[in-house]
Amino acid sequence: MRIVSGITATLGLAGAVSANLHPRSQETRDFFALHLDETTSPSHIAQVLGARHEGQIGQLEGHHTFSLPREETAQFDTLLNDLRTRRNLRRRDGIDERGTSDDPLDKILWSHKIAPARQRLQKRLPPVSVPYKSLDKRKENAQVVAFQKEAMSSLGITDPIFREQWHLINTVQPGHDLNVTGVWLEGITGKGVATAVVDDGLDMDSDDLKPNYLPEGSWDFNENVPEPRPLLLDDKHGTRCCGEIGAAKNDVCGVGVAYDSKIAGIRILSKPIDDVDEAAAINWAYQKNDIYSCSWGPNDDGATMDAPGILIKRAMTNGVQNGRGGRGSVYVFAAGNGAASGDNCNFDGYTNSIYSITVGAIDREGNHPAYSESCSAQLVVAYSSGSGDYIHTTDVGANKCFSGHGGTSAAGPLAAGSVALALSARPELTWRDLQYLMVETAVPVSEDDGSWQVLPSGRKFSHDWGFGKVDTYTMVQLAKTWDLVKPQAWLHTPWLRVHQDIPQGDRGLLSRYNITADQLKAANIAKLEHVTVTMNVNHTRRGDISVEMHSPAGIISYLSIAREKDEAAAGYEDWTFMSVAHWGESPIGEWSIIVKDTNVNDYSGTFIDWRLNLWGEAIDGAKQKFHPLPDEHDDDHPYEDAPVATTSIAPVPTKTAAPANPDDHHDRPVNAKPSVSNPTAPVADEKKPTSTTGSEAETPSPSSTDSGYISSYLPTFGASKRTQIWIYASLVMIITFFIGLGVYFQLQRVKRRRTTAHDDYEFEMIEDEDEMQPMAGASGRTQRRGGELYNAFAGESDEEMFSDDDDEPYRDGLANIQEKGGEDEASDDGPHREKP
Repeated sequence: MRIVSGITATLGLAGAVSANLHPRSQETRDFFALHLDETTSPSHIAQVLGARHEGQIGQLEGHHTFSLPREETAQFDTLLNDLRTRRNLRRRDGIDERGTSDDPLDKILWSHKIAPARQRLQKRLPPVSVPYKSLDKRKENAQVVAFQKEAMSSLGITDPIFREQWHLINTVQPGHDLNVTGVWLEGITGKGVATAVVDDGLDMDSDDLKPNYLPEGSWDFNENVPEPRPLLLDDKHGTRCCGEIGAAKNDVCGVGVAYDSKIAGIRILSKPIDDVDEAAAINWAYQKNDIYSCSWGPNDDGATMDAPGILIKRAMTNGVQNGRGGRGSVYVFAAGNGAASGDNCNFDGYTNSIYSITVGAIDREGNHPAYSESCSAQLVVAYSSGSGDYIHTTDVGANKCFSGHGGTSAAGPLAAGSVALALSARPELTWRDLQYLMVETAVPVSEDDGSWQVLPSGRKFSHDWGFGKVDTYTMVQLAKTWDLVKPQAWLHTPWLRVHQDIPQGDRGLLSRYNITADQLKAANIAKLEHVTVTMNVNHTRRGDISVEMHSPAGIISYLSIAREKDEAAAGYEDWTFMSVAHWGESPIGEWSIIVKDTNVNDYSGTFIDWRLNLWGEAIDGAKQKFHPLPDEHDDDHPYEDAPVATTSIAPVPTKTAAPANPDDHHDRPVNAKPSVSNPTAPVADEKKPTSTTGSEAETPSPSSTDSGYISSYLPTFGASKRTQIWIYASLVMIITFFIGLGVYFQLQRVKRRRTTAHDDYEFEMIEDEDEMQPMAGASGRTQRRGGELYNAFAGESDEEMFSDDDDEPYRDGLANIQEKGGEDEASDDGPHREKP
């Protein structure tokens, strides 16, 4: 065995540049991340394992990298798997996972094999170039122009492109800006706050950025050197984002939102990197850097589903728990530019993290750009490109400016700059305080576009807009007097076993879980913030699946949407979806998950299991501990059989045509209306059914309390099995009586007229008519659907069924195409309706 020095990488700049004791030669060696007990030295573990200690992983205390020649790693993999099994057995037995054994291998608390470096993160540039139209001075508002001149004079702003920075003062569309100048006039300009732009570098030689550059907060992880200097031809993105936040007030270009704040550069996007470096980057200098602005993520192609590796997840958790002296690092992520490709920011594990402020885009006219993704994890929107204009900012070069910055890449840094101003006014704000401030002060926009839900708190939420656009002035004013929130508490339900096939078409598979007041009290939760759902779904075409969550108050979170381009022969494996739509809502009551597969085709899937996680403010902050670091294996969790049913569903919410109103500048499709007439009502007040176990288990009617239902091709009428049998027996008797009566009268008619060929013909015609008479349910309406008897409206009145009310829910285009193409046709008066 090789004995390796127990040197821990303690580089003065930021604790540890991961594994810098030796260059990571991944062509010949395999690398492993180990979390060690605090009583154990890395050198001792290296000696026991016959491995080489490569160094500490960033600021992750106790986390170290070890390596072995590739020919020696097979046995090591087996050893680590055995250790993992041993740990899980100890947890099940209630033994402290750190153990009391003298065996040094028991001091390995967690292990993970590091994948080779790869290029998986993309800059979030606008996907389509829009011609820039220069400002028409004739359309400027004279009053706002006068205010702009007065503000420039009072603040001493002489920057040459400041007048073009409409996101700061919009003279053509008054009000469509960040509302920041009032903050500057109070002397709040970002002093004392540092933002690290994690990107492709920062031009520290730019005259616009040099005055605010923070070298001790910067590092180049692509070249492993201190200066994150742009080296490639397209290394310009990070510099442009830096200019939005911290461009100095001088005679170069324009100014940043927080023009007296510090800016650092952390370069990771210009070459492939591994998870060790990315984890170190996300915590880099986290006692000096307050905010991490991240305008990147997995590919926004409508087919990718990717999340940060377990090391990066641990680093983000470490950041919010220990960064900024325990107040928590603030992570700001651009929502993504894949909306035109059918993408959704809940398929991105960075933007759907509870630790991220996820920021979408709004353009200078107040429109939602066609590129900006929607999802239930989006907190706010900020200004960016669209309607023929862009964000005007600093570029690479001593005195170079840029007038074409855009995409959600540009929206994120503007929100980060607003956060910097709030921290400048109130440094003690925690990472969760800042999310609260965003929620409380965001301004709803395009409120008539059909995407908004009114929450029990009275606030509004939209999957397209989050809680609305950032209002910097209002946020900073509220920050000054804001009561700091207590520590974060959480509640994780047991894993809920489903194991049922997902029906195709107009039925979804529904599972429920009830949260009680006693559970919340035991979990120490006083107020709800984030809700996450971790789930496993098997499917042969991932893009066919969609998932929605209904809260006890009837608020709907569209956790995932069907994606046309996603053809992966996989489902969701331990994937966590996140929603901020339930912020401030009482979590007591029934939470429902509905998994849908509306595309009727040869692909199929099974809903395996799910887990509900509630995150919020603690009742008693003094006794609240930190949440444990995330683990990639959760084999010791309790399991429960979940109540499951199939249920009639509205079409999966997709984007519909933009409003026809010529005065409405909402230039992108919007979410379809929710499936119920009252968008904030629960799903038809469904009661909890008894758990079913068969894969063909049929759904109770919304009003049912009995889990016994007759065969799935007959309507249930919302009744129990016994009542259904009585109904059908009565129907058979009534039908038999009328048939018999008809035969009797026909025989009497035949007898009177004496038998003729014409009489035989008439009798046959009547018999044919009788054979063609459709079966009718309680409403007397035709119930044939797709060759099967079906009652889509059990429990509804005739008035509701035949109503032409404009409040009926919309159908998506895909569902209409499917119905027109098969036997499963419906009339035009609403979804799931049959032809009379």
